[in-house]
Amino acid sequence: MKLLIVVVQSQDAAGVLSALAEERFEATRLASTGGFLREGNTTLLIGVDDRQVDRVKQVVSQHCQRRERPLPPGRGESLRSKGVLVSGAVMFVLKVDEFAKY
Repeated sequence: MKLLIVVVQSQDAAGVLSALAEERFEATRLASTGGFLREGNTTLLIGVDDRQVDRVKQVVSQHCQRRERPLPPGRGESLRSKGVLVSGAVMFVLKVDEFAKY
């Protein structure tokens, strides 16, 4: 079993959650904030069997998009005119030793 920690841009969260639900994947949604741009995002916790990890990756990648964002004040002044390309999603895959529902 794996625990997927998926950080997505907040504007993509509803679409990702709907697509995961259609595939019968359950997810816990947490509000979070990124450290570099200091913008709100959404973190999803998803527990799946090992063989389902690739399908979740597909769903997430299909519903998240990269975006160019302006830099906040005090961050990379020389890059301000260009902005920065923000990933559509970041996923961590962790091994789960035990899982229980009560």
